[in-house]
Amino acid sequence: QVQLVESGGGLVQAGGSLRLTCAASGRRFSSYAMGWFRQAPGKEREFVACISWSGGSTYYADSVKGRFTISRDNAKNTVYLQMNSLKPEDTAVYYCAVDLHSVPYSIAHHEYDYWGQGTQVTVSS
Repeated sequence: QVQLVESGGGLVQAGGSLRLTCAASGRRFSSYAMGWFRQAPGKEREFVACISWSGGSTYYADSVKGRFTISRDNAKNTVYLQMNSLKPEDTAVYYCAVDLHSVPYSIAHHEYDYWGQGTQVTVSS
């Protein structure tokens, strides 16, 4: 059974930092691109960042570029999202996902095959 489990969310003041972790199991995810998405109340799920299978290529939404960093440790089947200089508009449930087909990656959520349950990030002003 494929499983993705996010952790690391929480409440932080504006300007603060959080590091999200996505632990994958049930499949060798080191061969696949992975991504982070988020969904705020009343809004559609939006792309945040993605990373190629090797970690050599990354891509970010304009809204987080320069503040967020995606990385992965294939030996641990884990993907990270380091979030710095957080803003209230970053408040959302954050999801990690794996894309079994796209090379090097996709920013479209419908391309992703498996999703985690999400972790809440709340940034207070």
